[in-house]
Amino acid sequence: MKIKPLHDKVVVKRIAAEEVSKGGIIIPESAKEKPIEALVVAVGPGKRADDGKRIEPMVKKGDMVLFSKWSGNEIKIDDEEHLIMNEDEILAIIEN
Repeated sequence: MKIKPLHDKVVVKRIAAEEVSKGGIIIPESAKEKPIEALVVAVGPGKRADDGKRIEPMVKKGDMVLFSKWSGNEIKIDDEEHLIMNEDEILAIIEN
C-alpha cells in the first residue's frame, strides 16, 4: 500500500529495539522499551502559514529521526507497524 500524508504529517518506521543488553542479558518482549529512533517513510507537503504560503517540511524521506516515546499514532501499512505524527513531534534529525 502506498501512503501520502497530508499537511505536516510524517510517517515513520521505528528502528528495532536491541534483543540483548550490553551485558549479554536477553531482553524479553514485555520488558523492551519502544524505540525512539525511526526512519522517515513519507512526508506531507507541509502546513500553510497564515498568509497561505506552504511551509516546506524540514524532514525528508530517508531521514533518521528522534521523537518522544508517546508521539504519533500507530498504523499498519502492509502488515508492518508505523507511526504517523505531526512534524513538530519530531525532536531531531540524526546525522552521520
